[in-house]
Amino acid sequence: MVQAGHQQQLFRIYTDTRAAVLEQSLRKLGVERLSKEDVQKMQWEVLEAKIGNWIHFMRISIKLLIVGEKKICDQIFDGNESVKTQCFAEATGSSVAMLLSFGEAVARSKRSPEKLFVLLDMYEIMRELQPEIEILFDSKVCAEMREAAINLTKRLAQTAQETFGDFEEAVEKDATKTAVQDGTVHPLTSYVINYVKFLYDYQATLKQLFQEFDPGDPEAQLASVTTRIMQALQNNLDGKSKLYKDPGLTQLFLMNNIHYIVRSVRRSEAKDMLGDDWVQIHRRIVQQHANQYKRISWAKILQCLTVQGTNSSGGGDSGISRTAVKDRFKTFNAQFEELHQRQSQWTVPDSELRESLRLAVAEVLLPAYRSFLKRFGPMIENGKNPQKYIRYSPENLEQMLGEFFESKAWSEQKR
Repeated sequence: MVQAGHQQQLFRIYTDTRAAVLEQSLRKLGVERLSKEDVQKMQWEVLEAKIGNWIHFMRISIKLLIVGEKKICDQIFDGNESVKTQCFAEATGSSVAMLLSFGEAVARSKRSPEKLFVLLDMYEIMRELQPEIEILFDSKVCAEMREAAINLTKRLAQTAQETFGDFEEAVEKDATKTAVQDGTVHPLTSYVINYVKFLYDYQATLKQLFQEFDPGDPEAQLASVTTRIMQALQNNLDGKSKLYKDPGLTQLFLMNNIHYIVRSVRRSEAKDMLGDDWVQIHRRIVQQHANQYKRISWAKILQCLTVQGTNSSGGGDSGISRTAVKDRFKTFNAQFEELHQRQSQWTVPDSELRESLRLAVAEVLLPAYRSFLKRFGPMIENGKNPQKYIRYSPENLEQMLGEFFESKAWSEQKR
């Protein structure tokens, strides 16, 4: 046909036929042409599944279908370079546009934190296919398709980076007013930590992505982003902790949440990025909150067991009034029962932390109680109804301390 001067007819018949075959193959795979509006209306689960399919379709389309199309074109038009490249560009143009249009629609749709990981998946596949796209569409007539693929890769990188910024801001500004009643780990904390863990599955991709915008050290950039997210979370938790009326519960809540963050970081790859200093500083913060809790919750009750103020005559034990001692025991009992009732509803979910906190309380409370009991107990024991005042033995107190931070009341209510 070329030799007979029918080059244009051949060109039209070939491109119409092969373009239709390629488009039909894509439709059979499940590729659809979707706009930004279509993507925006989709439920997240549906969109997530479609993105997973698109990644699969991109790999099959570029590595098999379009590579196959190039081979056919090269065989039929062997020796006629200009016709060959023109026919290949025309036969594949519509299909490539259809494939890339879905990626563009996702990249341009409304950003949300959960989209970050699928954007990174899409960015990964585009990076992976880049060398083949460069080879397949290396001619001048294919420049538009080549550019469209490069632009989509850049657009995905940009949207992913902007989503990162959105996430950081959303963490800082999360305005959930519902306080966790028992002071346990807040859902926001576990969500952010799981998010960061997922991010580290994409370390190589993230470093590549950072270099799209900044030639600096990508490792340092990843460390910086992680640090900022952690700081945003801590700032938010500080705000949430102020919702508690009981200052002891404020400290317990902060202790639980920072401990959860530190423990999770130590068990993940984020530890290498944040460094040992970060871990040590935050372990100290956990300890500070534990100490603050102990001081706020137990200082008042420990005052009942101090001797100052009991000695009305200033002349040793003999001058202490029995009434004052009775009052001290009554006050101690009432305060301890109130603490037990309230704080056995609080939660320390980590068993080691829970045990160490109980132990820290026992170490200050029990010696003080034993000493007070030994010194002033006989004054009450010799009177009427001693059990009315000396309600607890040190062993009873120790046993009851073992019921603190178990969220007993809440779990019973749930049942």
